[in-house]
Amino acid sequence: MPLYRDDAIVLRTHKLGEADRIVTLLTRHHGKVRAVAKGVRRTTSRIGSRMEPFMLVDVQLYEGRNLDIVSQVETREPYARRIAVDYALYTAATAMVETADKLVDHEKEPAHQQYRLLHGALGALSRREHDPGMLLDSFLLRSLAIAGYAPSFDECASCGRPGPHRAFAIAEGGAACEECRPSGSAAPAEETMRLLASLLEGDWAVADASDGRHRREAAGLTAAYSQFHLERRIRSLPLVDRSEPQVG
Repeated sequence: MPLYRDDAIVLRTHKLGEADRIVTLLTRHHGKVRAVAKGVRRTTSRIGSRMEPFMLVDVQLYEGRNLDIVSQVETREPYARRIAVDYALYTAATAMVETADKLVDHEKEPAHQQYRLLHGALGALSRREHDPGMLLDSFLLRSLAIAGYAPSFDECASCGRPGPHRAFAIAEGGAACEECRPSGSAAPAEETMRLLASLLEGDWAVADASDGRHRREAAGLTAAYSQFHLERRIRSLPLVDRSEPQVG
């Protein structure tokens, strides 16, 4: 069996038999990989704690017919240990890895940009660099942009007319001018649209200075936009704790 090695982020795991787990990994060079980690549920396992969601690992795998087999694991960054102790961080990270798992549909097809984005987002969460909810919203918007669903927050998404515009049409791809605005469009505050644009662009000076009510409105629009264009529900989103900013 061919042997290969790669950096990987653990997206999810589920039990297999009495002692094994199937792990889903997002790797730097091989895209999404599903593999069997043998014996990791035994208390004597030396790699069990490394095969948990959010962990960044250096993993060696044997290529199998249906599932690969984990043969060696070394910790690169213990994101899980830092994130799991805080509910707000944990719920934001859970929504991130679930989204990445859904966006990278095909196994073993390169997904370099999604890998780098998730790596950066989990690192920022673990270091408490910004509010967890805003880090999540930034990740959602930027991961969708990588996948080809970049929202527009200034120009009209339908005709390209320069903004700012007051309407936001999820199905049309973002901001909508008065002529293109479909019925039922949202009408967010101007500050909310500015915040959404800053989250997409990674302009944290603007995002960190935003008001709580605009963050909440931006979070609702981001969740709706993400799930519409993913064409599936992100089950962990309703659990995300947005009670108060936590900036470290």
